[in-house]
Amino acid sequence: METPQPQAPGPAPLTVPPPANPTLTGRTALVTGAASGIGRACAQALAAAGAHVHVVDKAADAAKSLAEAIGGTAWVADLAVPDMVDTLPADADIVVNNAGLQHVAPVHEFPPDRFALIQRVMVETPFRILRRTLPGMYERGWGRVVNISSVHGLRASPYKSAYVTAKHALEGLSKVVALEAAEHGVTSNCVCPGYVRTPLVENQIADQARTHGISEEEVVGRVMLERSAIKRLIDPGDVAEAVLWLCGPRTGHITGTSLAMDGGWTAN
Repeated sequence: METPQPQAPGPAPLTVPPPANPTLTGRTALVTGAASGIGRACAQALAAAGAHVHVVDKAADAAKSLAEAIGGTAWVADLAVPDMVDTLPADADIVVNNAGLQHVAPVHEFPPDRFALIQRVMVETPFRILRRTLPGMYERGWGRVVNISSVHGLRASPYKSAYVTAKHALEGLSKVVALEAAEHGVTSNCVCPGYVRTPLVENQIADQARTHGISEEEVVGRVMLERSAIKRLIDPGDVAEAVLWLCGPRTGHITGTSLAMDGGWTAN
């Protein structure tokens, strides 16, 4: 009787991971500027994935209406007032820094108080929120920080000195948090969309149409999307899906990054 010869090991069985469908049941999210636009879409997406969402906005009626619709909690807060952050909950596992505003003028005509306001809302407030919420994330060993930056956090445009400065600063803050928070199971990333169809952008379209004496369609195609390969505005829901993905179960090694959703703008 022949002695059986040892068989060479075969290939390991192929394992296909399950779809990365974020389940955030039991998590708490805080979204600023959540009553409309990108913030609203993010709040809806996070709530649909099971998170309890703190809806933060100065638009009281809209914030309360959204919170009621998604089973969240409304916090009416003017984030231009620095101490207002101290009234917000500190128990968030997920922070989406989204609140922002815009002002367009050349540097030599830019109102200093408006410049300072934009830095306060879009840089100092995210810092204050993270200073307040990170200790709890560290204690629990899990957290997700998603900063809604912009293509203007990666590139500049004329007449937007305050906004471009603020978004570049937010990118820097996000990277510092990524380095400090990594050992605690907390990630920090930026999402950088181009022009998104939000009330803020809609107002810019109307303003530029009046200023240049052209149609709103021409403003979108010839002015706003001139540097984009994809010639259409981004839907807020698409940005929210990216935010949700960054909060999901298979993105624990993605930190300190800037996810460009700019239709190819930064490929130039």
